[in-house]
Amino acid sequence: MSAVDPGRLAHYARRKRVNMMALTLSLGAMAFGLFWLFWILWETFRLGFDGLSWLTVSQMTPPPNEAGGIANAIYGSFLMVLLATLVGTPIGVMAGIYLAEYNPKGWLAELTRFVNDILLSAPSIVIGLFVYTVVVVRFKSFSGWAGVIALALIVIPVVIRTTENMLQLVPAGLREAAYALGAPKWKVILSITLKAARAGVVTGVLLAVARISGETAPLLFTALNNQFWTSNLNDPMASLPVTIFKFAMSPYENWQQLAWAGVLLITITVLGLNILARVLTRNKG
Repeated sequence: MSAVDPGRLAHYARRKRVNMMALTLSLGAMAFGLFWLFWILWETFRLGFDGLSWLTVSQMTPPPNEAGGIANAIYGSFLMVLLATLVGTPIGVMAGIYLAEYNPKGWLAELTRFVNDILLSAPSIVIGLFVYTVVVVRFKSFSGWAGVIALALIVIPVVIRTTENMLQLVPAGLREAAYALGAPKWKVILSITLKAARAGVVTGVLLAVARISGETAPLLFTALNNQFWTSNLNDPMASLPVTIFKFAMSPYENWQQLAWAGVLLITITVLGLNILARVLTRNKG
């Protein structure tokens, strides 16, 4: 029976030590991140529940040291996020279809991807300042429509990237089988590829909604704020992130409690959307 090579044993032991060290560092980094995450969530829920009541979701923003709620801010955020999603999703989906199905390697596709990457990495405050210059300054008024445009510009690149990636994962055999049956290209995309990638596309939309739900900087430059309930998108409109920013910076205790209640509502919404997106992705896999 041949003896075991001492060099191989030393090499194996060294690899085992390196693996253990890497595993320890990885677990430590994960624990470090989870510690702060749970601390933030704990403080959010602890302080948020103190300011959460029926008045919070049914009354408008109050004067200092008086009872009230943030119903107008909740409604304003819901309306602007909804309209931004309705505007940005079709544009993002159609652009993603073009990049994946019609012209994946052309110069226009490469330019679109380059611009899309810039929009994905651009700070949201830059987008807000751009819309402020183009819309608010030109019309000489802050407005809900300007906020919708700013949020839609954040939605579009996320949906484009997700739609393109999901369509590229659809097997080419599905397209070839449909073409062999005589189906036109638009029918193949609509009934075969887009349907197969539906869960991934919906996931991208949900992630985009989760991102814009907590955006503050673009709305500060566009929709600004409103102390009262309004459905007129031509006027300044309240939003939950801007109200949180304003109330959290104030010295009044009732405004600070409402700010924490708003933080709790946004946190629950964003967590719910992210969990739903992960569930859809998991079921797809």
